[in-house]
Amino acid sequence: FQAEDGIRDRSPSRGLGDVYKRQEHQQTVKTWETILTKCSMDTIFITPVWQSTWWKRFSPGGDLFIEVVSDGDLDLGVVPLQITQGVASFIGDSDLYDYMDFPVVSGKEDLFFSKALEKINTLDWHTLKLESIFEDSPTLEFIPDVARKLGMEIEINESDKTPLVSLPVTWEDYLLQLRKKDRHELRRKFRRLNANGDNNQVEVSVNAENVDSVMEEFFDLMALSGENKSIFLDAGNRGFFKDIATALSLQGQFRLFFLEIEGTKVATCICFDYGDKFLLYNSGYDPEFSTLSVGLLNKANTIATAIELSKKQYNFLKGTERYKYHLGAQETSVFDINIGK
Repeated sequence: FQAEDGIRDRSPSRGLGDVYKRQEHQQTVKTWETILTKCSMDTIFITPVWQSTWWKRFSPGGDLFIEVVSDGDLDLGVVPLQITQGVASFIGDSDLYDYMDFPVVSGKEDLFFSKALEKINTLDWHTLKLESIFEDSPTLEFIPDVARKLGMEIEINESDKTPLVSLPVTWEDYLLQLRKKDRHELRRKFRRLNANGDNNQVEVSVNAENVDSVMEEFFDLMALSGENKSIFLDAGNRGFFKDIATALSLQGQFRLFFLEIEGTKVATCICFDYGDKFLLYNSGYDPEFSTLSVGLLNKANTIATAIELSKKQYNFLKGTERYKYHLGAQETSVFDINIGK
């Protein structure tokens, strides 16, 4: 472990959380957080909190390389990589991160990527695997030319969709954005739900004392809503969800919602409240109540919450499930970049 213009951690046994607790590296974390406020791709998934939480939970081994890239006294961006058996990648797992990227100061991308890739090129790897990069990311614009100038081979592939909605100022305006059929269906579903007993959406505050019990209620509904979700909820992913719930709740960024009918929780979802965006991270519902469309209506209620909070965008994150488009989402894409020396 050594520091050179930032953080380098080459010890497989040492995690990001340990690094961040060391007093001599607190400035790097502050710099990273400051850069995010100036970054066009600022998202919760590339914050130090998210990435350190993932690293501590999964302890994947390999070498950790984190470095602030600067030009004189000007900080340009951050290189956050892990290197395992010759493969360098962003810190994390694309199954748990909907977006991954380099935090880069807007307007400084050209200089950053030139300097960053030269630094990355000195590391011991044969493949640089950069996953889940949003379609508007400057990484897609700048890194191909820089890589080719360094004699590297590069391949870019679309890997998924992340549908999102631009939010107006009122719920009625949102409804008017929907296609006529979808608007009619959404109103009809709410009327049917309201005719089947008392219902309301409740938000549960998560803290270190209640996180286990509260998140187990979430897991139960998530597992019920599909076999693939049940398989996904292994011990490691359950632990990560609890870790991130605790960490982000301290910052007011973790929002856990349940839809109740006659006091019974029938649907749930996790949203992240980050900047001017609401991000739907995961969800679940009880199939016994599927005729009442409880899963969709619970999500629609969170859109209403986002509008009340004056958010500009509601992001459904990865996946092309039909309900997202019924709720007005427009497709955007994420891409994977593979670079070989």
